[in-house]
Amino acid sequence: MARVRLSVAERREELLRAAIGQIEARGVAAVRIADVAAALGVSNALVLYHFSTKEKLVAAAFAHAAEDDLARLRKLLGRRTTALRRLRSAVRWYAPTGQAKGWRLWIEGWAVALREPALREVARDLDRAWKAALTEVIAEGVAAREFHCPDPSGTALRLTALLDGLAVQLTSYGGTLSRTRAQVWVDEALARELCLSPETLSTRTRREPPAEPPAEGGAGPGARLRTRGQDTS
Repeated sequence: MARVRLSVAERREELLRAAIGQIEARGVAAVRIADVAAALGVSNALVLYHFSTKEKLVAAAFAHAAEDDLARLRKLLGRRTTALRRLRSAVRWYAPTGQAKGWRLWIEGWAVALREPALREVARDLDRAWKAALTEVIAEGVAAREFHCPDPSGTALRLTALLDGLAVQLTSYGGTLSRTRAQVWVDEALARELCLSPETLSTRTRREPPAEPPAEGGAGPGARLRTRGQDTS
């Protein structure tokens, strides 16, 4: 049966989805152009026509997944509820579960990014986007007098640094830290940054509806490569 002829945009989308699947299965360092081509039954030359090197393909795959994740974050932060509830939901969604395949891949991606400029740029852009989104909602909460925070951008940096560090501990060194303990530390850090007690933070966000979970099989810098915690209560 003849293959359906795809537009350039559709073909790139197909290749990126296949690349994401192969990255999930094999890891960032091990995936090859040939693996992506074989997954779709196309030639290596076709993959290289759209992405001239493996490094560019991997970076584009991460960027593709990251855009999906950022769209979910914007939807979460755009809900009609208090800034505090939106912020806590975002932080809990970002938090590692300790079992997520996506976190393992993204940690590996960080290591590869040390040597690959294209992937490093994607990782840097995603990191900046997350920090900017958190900074904005923190500033909204300060303006609404929901909490006090003299340095929203500094708070966003410290929170994401804590979450990334916990992801390494939970994912790379299993058994050293429980997810429950990590979540307590995250809530304590968030409360401290907002000049609230942990009890006040819990009380003010208690009736919060659950956030939209990551996509099925989720992982991502986006939902497809980096699974984040789904408990937002």
